[in-house]
Amino acid sequence: MSEDESMANSEPKTTDVPAPPEADPMSEGERRDQSPHGRLGRLRFKKKDMPGGLWLKCESCDQTIYRKELEEKGFVCPACDFHFTLPGKQRIERVIDPGTWEEKWAEIEALDRLDFKDTVPYAEKIRRTVEKTGQKEALIAGTGSIEGREVVMAVLDFRFMGGSMGEVVGEKISLAAELATRMKRPLVIFTSSGGARMHEGMLSLMQMAKTSAALANFNDAGGFSICVMTNPTTGGVTASFASVCDLTLAEPGALIGFAGPRVIATTIKQELPRGFQRAEFLMSKGQLDLIVDRRDMRSTLALLIDYARR
Repeated sequence: MSEDESMANSEPKTTDVPAPPEADPMSEGERRDQSPHGRLGRLRFKKKDMPGGLWLKCESCDQTIYRKELEEKGFVCPACDFHFTLPGKQRIERVIDPGTWEEKWAEIEALDRLDFKDTVPYAEKIRRTVEKTGQKEALIAGTGSIEGREVVMAVLDFRFMGGSMGEVVGEKISLAAELATRMKRPLVIFTSSGGARMHEGMLSLMQMAKTSAALANFNDAGGFSICVMTNPTTGGVTASFASVCDLTLAEPGALIGFAGPRVIATTIKQELPRGFQRAEFLMSKGQLDLIVDRRDMRSTLALLIDYARR
């Protein structure tokens, strides 16, 4: 017998004894409540049945807001006054007098001239967006009245591919300027955009010159234009028609710029000033004429139109 075997035989044999069961700290009543058919189980079931979308979180202060309360306040946070991005049609309802809106050029739609293919072909992406939003393009344009003042108005809707500017957006801005010239009405533009639409390549970048020229012609004809930049207004839209109107307004806290702040910070490798590219920062640098709370927008626009007519 080897040394290892003799040592193994000399070791005392042990028997595994099961540990006594731990005492259950829960009472019988508590166990009944925790069961799927108990009181707490019924409460959890009801919570799952609660419809979604009733509550929203503010992007600025993280406050949880009841959606109905937010809608009643014009999608302005009741805690910090952050202005949520507003869909184009709701914007029109808030600004234009009831019963006076008449949409123009709603039938114009984008063409996939470049046969652009990303993860989803451009033509298919347009089709899905049209179905989702119920409109054919990012810009809604038409005529109406603001507290009795007749205007031509164009509104970018961020829901439609980020309010990006392609051929159709450029064409509608130009048509709106021409219509305002013929009707001798002020032109009011609301912007909310990520910039030029990359899916249309150089054709989208051409709209920067086209829209700026259209507004220059409108100005030469004696027209009066106002642009209201809302959150966000960036890229080619900021660098073209949004910045060449007679008056440039903005909503509080709106992000306004060409490249995004993260891109700029990475490029120049410097920390950006606090509030960089927000409406208040641009106002302090003289790039805006006025910051207007959404709840005061209609009356302010009417007042500015009156001033321009004097």
